Order: sequence, then C-alpha cells, then structure tokens
Amino acid sequence: MVIMALDHVRDFIHRGAQSFQPTDLSKTTTLLFLTRWITHLCAPTFMFTAGMGAFLWWQRGGKTRGQLSRFLLTRGLWLILLELTVMRFAYNFDFSGQYPVLLLVLWVLGGCMVGLALLVWLPLPVLLGASAALIAGHNLLDGIAAAKFGSAAPLWNLLHQPGVFKLAGILFIVGYPLVPWVAVMALGFCFGKLYLLERDQRRPWLIGIGAALTLAFLLVRGLNGYGDPFPWRPQSSSTFTVLSFLNTTKYPPSLDFLLMTLGPCLLLLAWLESRPLRAGNPLVVFGRVPLFYFVLHFYAAHVAAALLALLRYGGSAWHFIFNPVPSMGGSKELYPSPFGYDLWVAYAVWAAIVLLLYPVCRWFAGVKARRRDWWLSYL
Repeated sequence: MVIMALDHVRDFIHRGAQSFQPTDLSKTTTLLFLTRWITHLCAPTFMFTAGMGAFLWWQRGGKTRGQLSRFLLTRGLWLILLELTVMRFAYNFDFSGQYPVLLLVLWVLGGCMVGLALLVWLPLPVLLGASAALIAGHNLLDGIAAAKFGSAAPLWNLLHQPGVFKLAGILFIVGYPLVPWVAVMALGFCFGKLYLLERDQRRPWLIGIGAALTLAFLLVRGLNGYGDPFPWRPQSSSTFTVLSFLNTTKYPPSLDFLLMTLGPCLLLLAWLESRPLRAGNPLVVFGRVPLFYFVLHFYAAHVAAALLALLRYGGSAWHFIFNPVPSMGGSKELYPSPFGYDLWVAYAVWAAIVLLLYPVCRWFAGVKARRRDWWLSYL
C-alpha cells in the first residue's frame, strides 16, 4: 500500500509522467525506471492476497461456499461501482462526460471477485490447475486483436487487450483487462490453504515456491522467446540492458511480469513470517483499512497537485486544476508546458501523504475493530 502510493503520486506530480512512460528506455533515467518498477509488485500482490483473504474468510469463519460466493459477488460489484463514481471524481475532479472513464485497479479487483464468485464452486485442485494454466498460457492470445471481433471488440478489451471503446457516448479506457488477473486471484485463493498450516510448516513452502518462481522468471526471460510480447534487447550500457531485461509487460500482465513479481512477493511473505509487526506499525495499520487508504491517497495526490499548481502558477491555475492531469487522460492543451515537477518533489509529496494518512487510517482501523456494523465491511 505504501509503495503503491509512490506510483500514483508520481502520476500526478512528476513532470515526465505527463508526456512519457517511465519504462520507455529511450527517455527514462535509471532512478525513474526503478521508481516505477518497484511498484510493479503492488497489483499482483493485491490480487494474490485478495484471493488468500477470501479463502481464509471462508475457512476460518465457518461459512458455506454459497456465503463465500455471495460475499465475493457483492464486494466485487461494490468495487466496480466505486471505480465508476468515487474514483472517477478522484482522477478528474469532474463528473463531466467529456472525460474518459478509467477502468483501473478497483475495476479489475471487483471484476476478478465477481469471477471468483463463480470459480470457487470448482474443486480446489481443478481451480489450481486452471489458474496456473491461464497464467502460463494467456500470452498465446496476444496476437488476437480486439478489432477482429467487430462490434464485440469492447468485450475483448475488458477481457485481455487494453484499449478504448465508447458506450452510451462515454469513452472508456481499459487499463486492466480481467485476464489473467482473475487467475492470479484464483491462484491466491488456492494458496490460502497453506495458511491453515502452522507458521513453521508454511514458511518452507513460501520460500521454496517463491524461489522457484523467481528462478523461472530468470530462465524464461533469459531465453527471450515465449513469456512476454516484448523481448529484452542489449542497450547502450550494461545498466540499461538490465533495465530492458526487467522491462516486462503489465497491461495485461505477461507470464514474465507475474513470475517477476509473485516470486519476490512470496519470499517477502516468508521473510515477514519471522518478523511479526506491532499493531501500530504503518504496514499493519494501512493493511487493515486498504480500501479506505486507497481512496484517500488518490484524493490526497490530486489535491497536492492542485495546491502545487496554485503555488507555482497563481490564479491562472484555477483554469486547469479541476480537470484531469494529462497522465490521467486529461488534455495537454489545458495545462502549462511543461506541467509537473522534478522527481524528488514527487518523492517528498509521497512521504508527506503517507505520514498524513497514518493517523487517519489508524483511527478508522480502530473504528472497524470496535464496531460490527455490516456496512463497515464494505470500507
């Protein structure tokens, strides 16, 4: 949750974010690339642990499979609704139909929960095999373009190929197609069974599987054939050659991308097993109220960008700050050129937001711990 905020703050604050991707090796710097690359761990970890959490909610709570399915369905639809309303305003500071609707993290988390609500009826070994097969094999679908489906092209955008489509006159931008993210969540659901074991029994499994996935990434990526639509290439320096090797595809996440991120994720979980965190640790506090934190940090990042613009441009900033920034689908023509700030400013704003959100999230975590109102489970 903390690392994720860095990437989103960079989107709103950093000058380069308004005009190029930080993984574009022709324009990026090593620090900028790594600033983006480290945040690649976030989305796969969210998906994987969301699946684990669903399994543990089912097993430890003594719920039926039907209750689990309803739980996933209602939470999934709620997250999609939040993406279309609360998060849309966070991105744009405007509900006008002239701006595109971005289908990003909450959309795909919600969509995958809806999918998992159906998949949990499968036997666990079948679900495990199907999830692994979809993660390993979905890159075979890369050559299928949405345009081949004619009027049904938006469906393929939602499933596998990021893209743009119109619905009821409103432009939708799909950043996170469902495949293979739903398989990552389902894999996490199956993996939750390990968390029924004692810690000493579980930790060797975490280390072994995490190390195997990491080594598999090095092997598959090194062979430079199947596994990612964009093979790595030797660059002008050894440093940038390494960056090219690490520059795997996130939209949709390739096999290489998921091996590169899920392997270290499991190793990190194993490391944390032997280092229990106190209740007041920021990682625990933010982890107890992830949705609350997620929504707030986006608003905080956009407000910070607006305040910085007022300080820099004065009254003229009122003409553009209530529009999405170019990196979030806004028009470059509305913003001064070049809009944005140095990377160190993005880091400073990120640190300030995390510090400011800590007491707010700790308060809300306390509310959730003390009360059992049904609606709190949706926040």
